[in-house]
Amino acid sequence: MKVATFNVNGVNGRLSVLLRWLAEAKPDVVCLQELKAPSDRFPRREIEQAGYGAVWHGQKSWNGVAILARGAEPIETRRGLPGDPDDSHSRYIEAAVGGMLIGCIYLPNGNPAPGPKFDYKLRWFDRLTSYALELLELEVPVMLVGDFNVMPTDLDVYKPERWRDDALFRPEVRSAFQALIAQGWTDALRKLHPDERIYTFWDYFRNAWGRNAGQRLDHLLLSPAVADRLTAAEVDGAVRGWEKASDQAPTWIELADGEEEP
Repeated sequence: MKVATFNVNGVNGRLSVLLRWLAEAKPDVVCLQELKAPSDRFPRREIEQAGYGAVWHGQKSWNGVAILARGAEPIETRRGLPGDPDDSHSRYIEAAVGGMLIGCIYLPNGNPAPGPKFDYKLRWFDRLTSYALELLELEVPVMLVGDFNVMPTDLDVYKPERWRDDALFRPEVRSAFQALIAQGWTDALRKLHPDERIYTFWDYFRNAWGRNAGQRLDHLLLSPAVADRLTAAEVDGAVRGWEKASDQAPTWIELADGEEEP
């Protein structure tokens, strides 16, 4: 089973990139972020023609998340992260696919920091951490997948000394990520590539892609039952170089076959 995350940075404007990648990579499940489209503008027909069922949670101009499943219909189990009924941002959707529960995440950026946006990011992280523990306690296969807007370690960012005060790298954010991991989640890419410098994002400015001046923002966190099945974890970095590409590349894992939950 191949599971991927891809911040498409505008699902309609970069639909040709998404469809090309789906045809070439053939992932079984894909979590998309930054749809930047209201729910009624999600390209359902084109996604279905590509062979994927989908659930999505859109928002005009900003945010937006979706889960795609090849040859199947994801069963939506949650829309929106619990803990703040006034939070209107489309940043979390969850579905059952192939005997697994998958949460698709687009965590707030938080810049400028300090400030209200950074405070919102930390509150959102707290809500995620609380809910993630509830998911673990279900004792079913679970994955938390998406753009966390966090660079957990110095290996996850080009020239880390330049990012110390950024909301993606501040100590409070990295500590929040480590607290989440400490619940029992496995960071899939780091599990299989513990010492490699790996990036999933390259800014459009200052020739970041050409210089490989990137950041690892996209993570696949696995519950213990899923982590035992992990066989591969990679980034399709070449996609970043395609015409009209997103500033982020698809990141994916492969899992050995497991017994499906009833």
